[in-house]
Amino acid sequence: MRTEVSTKIAVAFVFLAQGLTLPGKALRDGASQWKLHLGVQGFGFVLFPLMGIALDALAGARLAPDLRLGFLFLCVLPSTIVMSVALTAVAGGNVAAAIFNAVLSNVLGVIVTPMWVAWLMKANDQSNDLGTLVRELCMLLLLPLIIGQVIRQMGLKGWADRQRKKLSSISNVIILVIVFAAFCNSVKADLWSVHGWGTFGAAGLGVVILLGVATVGASQVGRWLKLAPSESIVMLFSGSQKSLATGVPLAKVIFGTHPGLGLILLPIMIYHPLQLFVCGALGGRHAKKFEVTKG
Repeated sequence: MRTEVSTKIAVAFVFLAQGLTLPGKALRDGASQWKLHLGVQGFGFVLFPLMGIALDALAGARLAPDLRLGFLFLCVLPSTIVMSVALTAVAGGNVAAAIFNAVLSNVLGVIVTPMWVAWLMKANDQSNDLGTLVRELCMLLLLPLIIGQVIRQMGLKGWADRQRKKLSSISNVIILVIVFAAFCNSVKADLWSVHGWGTFGAAGLGVVILLGVATVGASQVGRWLKLAPSESIVMLFSGSQKSLATGVPLAKVIFGTHPGLGLILLPIMIYHPLQLFVCGALGGRHAKKFEVTKG
């Protein structure tokens, strides 16, 4: 598959597609609700990582080094775009604010996530060439994202919006290919024969604990900030969710051909479907409350 080349092209396409479909108008329309935005982004990029570091200090020594890094990587990822907005809409929350925070989180994540990872790896005595990483980020993430936005503003906004579902499907297939390549390289390096099923169990348990803490934490931050009910819903879903779609390409750029990439991706691979199940159930509960209040 020539993953050292093909996956880089794939990553660039994913972020080009994101640039084409990102609604720039949502950033302008929702910019005024600064307290909510600071809460969501502060929780996602500051409090969530700090929770991960605290949990790592408590139990990280019992885990494989790459799995520990995977949990920390999960904690510094941006929020989901589609699901956080969709669940906010279902629950009767502020959809415009959800769109704003989803877009802002993913734009910030291109810069903030690698900075967190570089610091965490340095703190754990793991090497990573920061200069090379910055160049890769600019070429494979930022540049395609900007090109996509430029193309969108040059009169192709309508076409991009009509093709959103198709572009999303292509991006999802590409992400699956990147994950498949990562696990193939892990198998080639005998990673799974070394760690076994106990690693999967530990990863699953850690993800359940982390999601529980994140969900309760996001709700509590909404109460501290005294947000309106519609804004608290945005805080809950945008703050507690983490993006697999952005996380996989970022991991490929940050960790490159690391033989343990499959293990690093394992926590977000488990967290993603679990968060959809849990947040979907919470969205249904909020929707019922909204109907009762409206009635």
